Amino acid sequence: MTSAVFIEFYRRTVRQLDAMLDGWFLGLFARLVFLAVLVPYYLNSALTKFDGPFSIADSAYYQIALPAVDAAGGDVSAVSFFPWGLMVFLGSYGEIIFPLLLVAGLFTRIASLGMIGFIIVQSLTDILVHNVDATTIGALFDRFPDSVILDQRLLWIFPLAYLAVKGAGLFSLDKLLCTVWTRRYSTHEKSGRLSPTA
Repeated sequence: MTSAVFIEFYRRTVRQLDAMLDGWFLGLFARLVFLAVLVPYYLNSALTKFDGPFSIADSAYYQIALPAVDAAGGDVSAVSFFPWGLMVFLGSYGEIIFPLLLVAGLFTRIASLGMIGFIIVQSLTDILVHNVDATTIGALFDRFPDSVILDQRLLWIFPLAYLAVKGAGLFSLDKLLCTVWTRRYSTHEKSGRLSPTA
């Protein structure tokens, strides 16, 4: 009898907690974790890639497109725009824009996918271009959880994957825009179409 009471108490408590946190907590928490752990890292890294707001520095080419710079004899102006210059442009601006969108909860799913792609490209660049050592790369399913690339960056991707699937939640600009959209068009759309979700 006691175990049945305990199990029912546990189930009721879990259901209440789930209802209380549903729709806002995990999206907000994932964004706060991203803000606390990764935003300072990425914004500081992005600042090394610019000479001004709209001027990409030569250092961005050395960080992102080192093989192309080497092939051009160190002359950044001789590096072709496609694909190298485009990669440098997208990588440099993406490193600023995606984190800011994620923190604000604006276009969260797209920004999360963009940031996941950025982390994958960053990791491949470290491995293939900068030739980091095996310890830095690490290995999955081993007893050492501290490698920079496979361990840490997989953990970086997890909150982004949650945001890409579930969205930013209640406390976000996405939710605000969805609310405005729904109110604005609810009088015009009575046909049962689904409204966008945050």
